[in-house]
Amino acid sequence: MHKLQTQKPLLPHPAGCVTGSLVGRYKRFSVELLRDGQTIWAHSNNSGSMLGLLRPGTPVLLSPAANPARKLPWTQEAVWLAETALPVGREGQGFWVGVNTSVPNRMLEAAFKAGRLPFAAGYTSLTREAKRGQSRLDGLCSGPGLPPLWVECKNVTMVEDNAACFPDAASERGQKHLRELMDIVRQGERAAMLYLVQRPDGECFAPADFIDPVYARLFYEAVDAGVEVYPFRAQVSLEGVELAELLPVRPYS
Repeated sequence: MHKLQTQKPLLPHPAGCVTGSLVGRYKRFSVELLRDGQTIWAHSNNSGSMLGLLRPGTPVLLSPAANPARKLPWTQEAVWLAETALPVGREGQGFWVGVNTSVPNRMLEAAFKAGRLPFAAGYTSLTREAKRGQSRLDGLCSGPGLPPLWVECKNVTMVEDNAACFPDAASERGQKHLRELMDIVRQGERAAMLYLVQRPDGECFAPADFIDPVYARLFYEAVDAGVEVYPFRAQVSLEGVELAELLPVRPYS
């Protein structure tokens, strides 16, 4: 579980990370853990259900708060999932699942600067948290002679029936983003969803119609309307998060 990788990940974790054992999650954004027999508290910025990831005793990776005066001194970065979907006997017998929902947005910037996003080839600048009308989207790529490329990022932590699925809880905000992206395409600009799948299992991506059927319907409407969809696998370790392969999208059925 604690084997180090030899290559520095594209998005390293903050210095000073530690691990603890999960006790429970309270009021959605507070997580209680045990470390060296002592109770510690961490902030979770994940508003989803984190379905299947909150078993008591689960190891949790924590990063120190950038502001030492913050009420909760730690931030939840990842949780350890005992191996079930991967072949039994693989080294480590489990894997880290990245649950920090700020990571996809930061990965967008890191991958753009590193030239790791083929769909953004030719674009020379990225504006994060770009305003469009009354809304903000995670990124706006610009380049000479190219249409504006708006990108919204989502974090994926759930796998069902061999597919990485989003969302893990009904998401009116997610539905709103799909509608906005379709409107962008109608205006003659480019729009893309970047889903960062922060776990190694699952062979494709699909909207979670069994959790949010409205989101799933809008997802396929968006694809048909020309919204681009890029589900990238991420490799999560104790050192950080690395961008991996692009997953296929499960066709509508």
